[in-house]
Amino acid sequence: MEILQYPLAFLLLLGVIVVFHEFGHFIVARHSGVHVVRFSVGFGKPLLRWSDKYGTEFVLAAIPFGGYVQMYDDRDPVMSAVDNNSIPMGAIGYTALSPLWRIAISLAGPAANFLLAVVIYALLFMVGTLQFTPTFDGAQADTASANAGGNRPFEVLSVDGETVKNYQDVAIELGDRLGESGEIVLGVLDLESSQRREIQLPIERWHEGISEPDLFGSLDLRPVRLSIVGQVVEESAAQRAGLQTGDWIVAVDGQRVSRWSEWVDHIVDSPGRTMEFEVLREGRRIYLEAVADRVITEDGVEIGRLGVAPVKEKVQFGPLDAFALGASKTWDMTVMTLAMMKKMIVGSVSAENLVGPVGIVKIAGDSARVGWYFFLNIMALMSISLGVLNLLPIPMLDGGHVVFTGIEMLRGRPMPERLQMTVMQIGIVMLGAMMIFVTYNDLARLL
Repeated sequence: MEILQYPLAFLLLLGVIVVFHEFGHFIVARHSGVHVVRFSVGFGKPLLRWSDKYGTEFVLAAIPFGGYVQMYDDRDPVMSAVDNNSIPMGAIGYTALSPLWRIAISLAGPAANFLLAVVIYALLFMVGTLQFTPTFDGAQADTASANAGGNRPFEVLSVDGETVKNYQDVAIELGDRLGESGEIVLGVLDLESSQRREIQLPIERWHEGISEPDLFGSLDLRPVRLSIVGQVVEESAAQRAGLQTGDWIVAVDGQRVSRWSEWVDHIVDSPGRTMEFEVLREGRRIYLEAVADRVITEDGVEIGRLGVAPVKEKVQFGPLDAFALGASKTWDMTVMTLAMMKKMIVGSVSAENLVGPVGIVKIAGDSARVGWYFFLNIMALMSISLGVLNLLPIPMLDGGHVVFTGIEMLRGRPMPERLQMTVMQIGIVMLGAMMIFVTYNDLARLL
């Protein structure tokens, strides 16, 4: 069954964003009064088909890579000959619409994709998400960690003046600097001294042409889950020792610790032994002693257990705030997507980062295995990417149709049909070449 997870996740992901995209075209087209002949999800041989009372045929086709909305065009002799029986009397053709209506129909598909992303993000904000404070440490003397106070952990508050609240925010802001030169300015908080400062990190053509850049590692920014107590179990060794929620363990038996894993490893290796903890509590430094309980694992190994759990920050929002945050995040991801496309065009970011059908299958499957939260995040991001892609002024895409219609408005008459056909053929070649390239990238990653 696991082998089916990847194609099923892919079909669900692509199916949802394609349906929303085409529904955007469909609803505006119908509202304009033009007759919609067919609403198809997929291409090729129809697997399922049905018609509504308006005479529109809905199709689920065999090839799931996209979809289309076919509108009645009374100037098309093929359509008139083949579909005449299904065309209602007095039906309005697409070309009879005003240019503004045709532009609205073209833009409705990408708009639906952006709206889908807003809704997904809003739902995630309402359900609640685990937010991990972006804390880091480092070990090299001339790096960010040294500037922040030696080897001590620090929290990143801002990147280039933009406030960040979690690791994803930091990654997005750093990603915006790919291929650039100059310096990255981090606003940080030394967590032990509570001092704020700025760190200037020089970059030179940062990760230019690199297909899989290591945003954090290249700056010696190492994410760390601090050894801060989030929960104390009742009647546990931790409670008997006097540990409290919010205590930050900075040393055990005189040995400095910063990561939660380091502290846990020390406890696990010390069953029944008295340990001395150096604790930061509300700015005060105190010392506590604890004896870890002896626990026998299923493998018969004796380990120590203290009875604590790490901090988990779950943040939830009401509907209005959630939709506002969803719209803001959609905007930020759209801007980031456009910036990455620009950098790929000029060569400052490797075009190998483009993902094709094979890559989408893998991404969808991997995110589905991790959980629904990550899967929905990927769906929102893919929906934004599809919306941005279709806005590009490339023939055969929605942006290309907008350009054609805009030229018609300026000329006062449509472009010559022969010229339109030539440009469309060029667009098909461009899209075909793009598909071949991204598929090659996908296979290269797998091999």
